[in-house]
Amino acid sequence: MEHKISHGPSFSILEATLQPGETLVSESGAMAWKDTHVVTETSTRGGVLQGLKRKLFSGESFFQNTWRAEGRAGSIALAPGSSGDIVAHELKGELFLEKGAFLASTEGVRVDAKFDGLKGFFNEGFFVLKCSGEGLLFFNSYGAIKAVDVDGEYVVDNGYAVAWEPGLSYRLTRARKIRSFLFGDQLILRFSGKGRVWIQTRSPRVKANWVHPFRPVQKKHNN
Repeated sequence: MEHKISHGPSFSILEATLQPGETLVSESGAMAWKDTHVVTETSTRGGVLQGLKRKLFSGESFFQNTWRAEGRAGSIALAPGSSGDIVAHELKGELFLEKGAFLASTEGVRVDAKFDGLKGFFNEGFFVLKCSGEGLLFFNSYGAIKAVDVDGEYVVDNGYAVAWEPGLSYRLTRARKIRSFLFGDQLILRFSGKGRVWIQTRSPRVKANWVHPFRPVQKKHNN
C-alpha cells in the first residue's frame, strides 16, 4: 500500500492508494475524501465486546471502517479529529497508544483496550490502547510529535505522551511541587527500560485550562 502524510505537523492528513485486494482499517468518521470505487464495510472488528471496550474505556469509536478498492487502484484520505501530526509505524509485535491516538492500520493490526490497574491510569483513565500484530499502524497527536529513544529512565507529563514500545515499563505518579500545590497535582509518567516513546508538543488538558478563563459566562441578574 502506498501512502503519503502531508500538511504536517499542524494539520496532517493521510492519503493512501489501495491496490485491488488491499484493505485499510480506520476510525469511524476519519474519511475526508476518496475515489468512488473505494468502498467500505463497517463493523466492530472483534465483536460487540471489543467495540464496547474501545468506546467506553479508550475513547475510540465503537465501529471501525474497512476500506478496499474495487476493480482498480483507488485513493482515500483520512484526517484525525485533532490538529496535529500523524506517524506511520511499521508494527511487528506490540505498541501502546494513548486513548484517541489510533487513526488507521492495515488488516494485520489488532487494536484493543488494555486495563493497567491503578499503576497506569493513563491520561487520567484506567485504559490504554494495545496495538498488536504485523502491518502499518498510523497514529495521531495533538501538535507535532517528537520521538525519544529511552535507555534508562525518562519522565513525561501524561498529557504529552502519545505512544511507547513494550520494552518500556511505566508508572503514573504525582508531582507535588509549588505549581501542583497551587493548581492541582501534575500527573507524570515515569518510563524505565529501553525503547522509544513518542511525545506530542501540545496537551489537550493544558489547552482546556488555558481556554477556561475566556469561556462565555452568563451573567446573573438580580430581580
